Amino acid sequence: MIQGIGAAAGVAIGKAFVLPSWDWDVPDRRMEKVDLALEFERLYEGIRTSKTEIEVMKNEIKETVGVAESSIFDAHIAILEDPVFMSEIQGIIERQYKAAEVAVKEAIDHFVTMFDLLDDEYMKERALDIKDVGNRLLKHLLGTPDITLPADTQPYILVAKELSPSQLVHLNPNNVLGIVTLAGGKTSHSAIMARALGIPLVSGLENKLVEPLQTGDMLVIDGDEGKLYLDPSPDIIESYTEIAVKLSRRKEQLQLLASVEAVTKDGVHLRLAGNISSVKDLKLALKHGAEGVGLFRTEFLYMDRSTFPEEEEQYKVYRQVAETAGAHPVVIRTLDIGGDKQLEYFSLPEEDNPFLGYRAIRISLDRKEMFITQLTAILRASAHGKVKIMYPMISSVEEVREANQLLEEAKRGLHERGIAYDGDIQVGIMIEVPAAAAIADLLATEADFFSIGTNDLVQYVLAVDRMNEKIAHMYNPYHPAVLRALRQTVLAAKEAGIPVSVCGEMAGDEKAIPIWNYLGVVDLSMSPQSLLRVKHRILNTTAKESQEIGARCYCLSTSAEIESELAIFTESGNYSSDRLA
Repeated sequence: MIQGIGAAAGVAIGKAFVLPSWDWDVPDRRMEKVDLALEFERLYEGIRTSKTEIEVMKNEIKETVGVAESSIFDAHIAILEDPVFMSEIQGIIERQYKAAEVAVKEAIDHFVTMFDLLDDEYMKERALDIKDVGNRLLKHLLGTPDITLPADTQPYILVAKELSPSQLVHLNPNNVLGIVTLAGGKTSHSAIMARALGIPLVSGLENKLVEPLQTGDMLVIDGDEGKLYLDPSPDIIESYTEIAVKLSRRKEQLQLLASVEAVTKDGVHLRLAGNISSVKDLKLALKHGAEGVGLFRTEFLYMDRSTFPEEEEQYKVYRQVAETAGAHPVVIRTLDIGGDKQLEYFSLPEEDNPFLGYRAIRISLDRKEMFITQLTAILRASAHGKVKIMYPMISSVEEVREANQLLEEAKRGLHERGIAYDGDIQVGIMIEVPAAAAIADLLATEADFFSIGTNDLVQYVLAVDRMNEKIAHMYNPYHPAVLRALRQTVLAAKEAGIPVSVCGEMAGDEKAIPIWNYLGVVDLSMSPQSLLRVKHRILNTTAKESQEIGARCYCLSTSAEIESELAIFTESGNYSSDRLA
């Protein structure tokens, strides 16, 4: 057994197909000064063709993996438009009289080497994006065909040194049983797409193989545990075949729970909603039994374009979501960009700490016209369903009041135009920074509801960048400080008589159910893929006993002690029965 990184869950058993290297040999071709203009034109034509190709891929994959994951290709287009990257290429052509393909290859090598030297796993994985984009540009400059995958329909486990999102686009999930890569990790764009496609992935095997894998090798991979078995024994194959059958059967059984309410054995109902980025996400969430939308991420409506969306366009999308949800509530979060979410057409300033800088509600309150346009579109959609508005990254009472003043301005505008909207629309805020948790009692008097965004809250409370693999072990939702921030927020909401929900990753973590039962949180919003799994756990849970476990967690001093206590919940026989519909 070879231990790697489990980057995308699932089990795969089959023969390997080793993808040939995508690195081309580029001769050091030079030119005369009089030919520089022609060489620049070749470069610009290659860039235009590459951008068009990336846009086509993005649109092709969008229907398969969703808007959020397909926006990975926006980062690839941004590289082709990056002035530093392009200046490096242009400088090599102009100063050294080198051919465009030579300049592109040298620029790729320069930036990849620079990123690889950084002591930051996340940045190392971004080097793959530069290689992907640069190799696409090289392909057009050299006239080289794409590397092709097996033409037959025999399923295989794809093996590559590294795999780019561009290559993943062309994979047929029905033929690809799993993926093995030598480089990469959980935060790579390839891992994100593999998870969205439902393809098991084991990565990080560089320097762990005694001999290179060969096409035709028999493999077993475990994408949960990050294990690779080369030439596995019959016992290993039999064992993992049983696991794969159980996983498939469990998936079928869980779907039977879609129409069942999430009620504990002793009658406590937890309302499970979906986190969505598109109508497609909503349909999947409803298929899995979601009782509404707890978080509609509107930023992806802004990302998939070259200009800010107009009011009418936004209104049509929000209305479609509201009507598709029917009688279920839909919480629409206003624009949350900045940090790791950028817009091509909206230049954000370079910041030393972008996650602490110009983002989310701060941008909206600064760009008032843009904000009012979005609020107006949401208000119009509220006439067609149970729509609620939510402001992201609130840290002060002043921000809520200023945002509400702009909301009133949007209402007046609609009233003057004679357009219907819900005059009593509820307005909530996200609790995702420590300041908001600390003054939750003050904020509760300004909001109709709270929604706790645990991803950012954990990051900010612990001062741990959740995208940095180097310190990933320090990012722990079950740190006592995080649990205290959750309790302080929930108590403040209860004292003010307003509802509180959770919409971060913790909401979809079965291990956290005792925490929510103890705190009395009954509204959880999660990815559509997590709904049935969490519902199954709730159906097989006794609220009283899990509350006792949650209470004990608040008496412990370390993350390890808390997780050990929660393991009683996840591993105890009291919660392991299979009460399916």
